[in-house]
Amino acid sequence: MSNTTLVAYTEAKARYAQTGIDTDAVLKALDAIPVSMHCWQGDDVAGFEFPDSALNGGIQTTGNYPGKARNAEQLRRDADMAMSLIPGKKRFNLHAIYLDTEEKVARDKIEPKHFTRWIEWAKERDIGLDFNPSCFSHPNFVDGMTLAHPDPVIRKFWIDHCIACRRISDSFGEALGTPAQMNVWVPDGMKDMPADRLAPRLRLLDALDQIVNADVPNKHHVVAVEGKLFGIGAESYTVGSNEFYMAYAVSRKTALCLDAGHFHPTEIVSDKISAIIPFVDNILLHVTRSVRWDSDHVVLLDDETQAIANEIVRNKLEKKVHIGLDFFDASINRIAAWVIGTRNMKKALLRSLLDPTETLRKAEDAMDYTTRLALMEEQKSMPWSAVWDHYCEKAGVGVGADWLKTVKHYEAEVLSARN
Repeated sequence: MSNTTLVAYTEAKARYAQTGIDTDAVLKALDAIPVSMHCWQGDDVAGFEFPDSALNGGIQTTGNYPGKARNAEQLRRDADMAMSLIPGKKRFNLHAIYLDTEEKVARDKIEPKHFTRWIEWAKERDIGLDFNPSCFSHPNFVDGMTLAHPDPVIRKFWIDHCIACRRISDSFGEALGTPAQMNVWVPDGMKDMPADRLAPRLRLLDALDQIVNADVPNKHHVVAVEGKLFGIGAESYTVGSNEFYMAYAVSRKTALCLDAGHFHPTEIVSDKISAIIPFVDNILLHVTRSVRWDSDHVVLLDDETQAIANEIVRNKLEKKVHIGLDFFDASINRIAAWVIGTRNMKKALLRSLLDPTETLRKAEDAMDYTTRLALMEEQKSMPWSAVWDHYCEKAGVGVGADWLKTVKHYEAEVLSARN
């Protein structure tokens, strides 16, 4: 450990001790909070079922940075590189289209065996896996609808796909000893104004009930449902709106997924966490950065990311709010995107853990809002970055931007050979 980093940490530790914070205990707590990295950043949401097909279903990736993963082995290698540069506990989030098998299998027929290599990889790294049905980029995504489609044959295909995904998700949790978060998102909606807004929602309700109530092992995974404001091709009407899924999660006892880019521009996810958690057992977060609506940019250490972390930590919701990331940027090095976004989420969690939460709460309960504001503002200039550097150095993941040299070397030696 470098003397400079150690000296800075020792001084920071003393500063925080004056506010009643034990930085060693904070780093131990940070180590226990996993962040789920999303597979689709590594290959632009292409997957390995139809890797050369165009995206559809309200999803669009821009950019053509060289070196994207072309198969599961390359994606795992890239994820390993990213994870080696990120401190603390991680998980990995898979979509169904990332199956790893030589067998040609229909999406409604996929099984746990088609993900065996992923399970083995996760076991070796002692990480959990999360999962998602892939209700997009498929011939049965017809006229903008999947689970809400009026044709019962198409609707059954997607129901069966989601049920198959529940079996896979449960197998992940059982094999790895940590429950998988299985998130159901569908792009169903209409480009122009519908004549009937209710009927598609009733079909979606029935389809979800069939999925949730299917005779599937349910000990090792949690089903979440994710709403959205609108999507590409569904600008006028989204079947699975936030209100629909909030009501569904509460009434059916599922988890609710909150995506930071799926709301009106003036809405913030951080405020929704404490509003919803009294009514559901679990919340799944998709932390992202929406520049213009749901544009899924790399997560920054910005005000909203920090506010999300504050809500989780200050309310001791680390076991009830599961943190996943959701962005896909093909205009920059994809591994760097993973590293930047995940490290920023962990930095936000660290800063929250370093807050004098009990002091702030006591001031608030006493209606001493002057002290509350003063302490909140003083925290911003506390030496949290020295604690972060110490944490990274102990984990061997590079202090500051040192990690970027490793990514650039990997790009020159590995990624450049893929084109």
